[in-house]
Amino acid sequence: MLTQILYPAATLIAWSLFMLVWMEFVRFQSIIRQKIPAGGPGTRGDSLEGILPDKVNWKAHNYNHLMEQPTIYYPLVIMISTLSYGVIDVKLAWTYTILRIIHSLWQSFVNTLQVRFILFIAYTIVLIIMVVRLLFVLA
Repeated sequence: MLTQILYPAATLIAWSLFMLVWMEFVRFQSIIRQKIPAGGPGTRGDSLEGILPDKVNWKAHNYNHLMEQPTIYYPLVIMISTLSYGVIDVKLAWTYTILRIIHSLWQSFVNTLQVRFILFIAYTIVLIIMVVRLLFVLA
């Protein structure tokens, strides 16, 4: 039970690396298909906006999102792991991770804002609950 809380965080790290590889694979294919010259437009990831198709850029947008809010989640999980935690904490951590993966898949394939926003609110609420629970343990 000592490491149970770390599994969802490790899973989200693995998912983030998967998204990185997927993003680069899809981008590389698109760059070759469009014959974009090396050193030409798109020398930075964000400069590929408007050059590569939106569906290609969606993976990059999601990868960027995975580098944002989870930077709060990872140290939070580490802090929780050093304290007394229970099944609820593990379930909350898995819920956060699963919602983030669903968000990634939705943004990568469909990308309608309304659903993404609902998922964002849902996993943010889970993160807030995790923080509040940690603060009560620390108090």
